[in-house]
Amino acid sequence: MKLTPKKINFFTLFKLPSCYFSGVRVKTITAESCTVTVKHRWINQNPFKSMFWAVQGMAAELSTGALVMGYIKESGESISMLVANNKATFSKKATGKITFTCHDGLQIKEAIAKTVMTGEGQTCWMTSIGKNKEGVEVSRFQFEWTLKSKT
Repeated sequence: MKLTPKKINFFTLFKLPSCYFSGVRVKTITAESCTVTVKHRWINQNPFKSMFWAVQGMAAELSTGALVMGYIKESGESISMLVANNKATFSKKATGKITFTCHDGLQIKEAIAKTVMTGEGQTCWMTSIGKNKEGVEVSRFQFEWTLKSKT
């Protein structure tokens, strides 16, 4: 079963409700990239009338995590995934619709393949960049994913 935006968004409703109710939605997912959007609304704002940093973090993490989940599912192996570290930079006030994109799909595919082949844990840094509707970068997140075989 291939992961689709609809399946991932349905998953967030039941497994990540704060993500779903904040308006975070996967728009596209391919072998190489995943795009997630979130619109600045009352429910996800901070006192400064922009999007709360944690909501941006949820959207950014989902753009990387969906790729990880997809490749683990494709491998057919029992592999655990966990964020060990993350880094974030904020360069502009996040208002309107923000689009987070991660282009590190092939990198995580390789890390999962190494985990399957060797049985050893792997780590992989993945980057997600958030841009507003004008295409201006508002934030950049990096997540260090750890992968371990459960067998």
